[in-house]
Amino acid sequence: MLSRMGAMALSVVLIAHGALAESGPAGLNAAIDEAAAGNAAAAEAQAKVDALAGDIDALVAEYGAALQQARALEVYAAQLDELLTAQRAEMGDLRKQIDEITLVGRTIMPLMAEMVDTLAQFVALDVPFLPEERAQRLAGLREMMGRADVAISEKYRRILEAYQIENEYGRTIEAYRGPLAAAGGERTVDFLRVGRTALLYQTLDGQESGRWEPTTRAWVVLGSGYYSPIQQGLRIARKQAAPDLITVPVSAPERRG
Repeated sequence: MLSRMGAMALSVVLIAHGALAESGPAGLNAAIDEAAAGNAAAAEAQAKVDALAGDIDALVAEYGAALQQARALEVYAAQLDELLTAQRAEMGDLRKQIDEITLVGRTIMPLMAEMVDTLAQFVALDVPFLPEERAQRLAGLREMMGRADVAISEKYRRILEAYQIENEYGRTIEAYRGPLAAAGGERTVDFLRVGRTALLYQTLDGQESGRWEPTTRAWVVLGSGYYSPIQQGLRIARKQAAPDLITVPVSAPERRG
């Protein structure tokens, strides 16, 4: 475009030169100045056009980048919608589970409390072996039942565990040392428990042996003939002797009917 405008300016100069030839040097100089001014104006206009073209290219590139970012935001928004939908569904499931757990808790908590009470009654009526240990276990269960930070499943597990321990007592033999309340005061003796069939004791000096009588719920002193069997039973329970048959006194079964 600039070359074309230059050619036109040159033609104007030539025409002006022919027309002003007779005017002398002054007229020719004026024509040349006018043509130069036209060329400068044309160059300035061309520079503005080039600047505008550069601005347009920058705006087009910026617009393209904005479109690309908008598409990325649309994809991200769609992913967020899917995530929110999944979270709402999960929250609904959690609320349902919480409601079910609350209902189960309302049903099973009274049952577990009744199980603890039943176990306490059983221990109170049972052969009185390991009184402190069993009392502490029951106290721990009652304390646990009142705690909100212990899950219902854990409470149930602990109660079943206590029942299993009590059940195991019926088929094991055990020797332990502990206090014996007697008419003459409390004494420390060796106890021998044979399942729940017999609970025997022997003083540390071996001078007295006895057994628990469940019908009268009292201790009965035994004759000296039971000294050796009880001693043997204590040694077997402590794994100081091989298992063997021992003779222990038991109460005769009661007749009913």
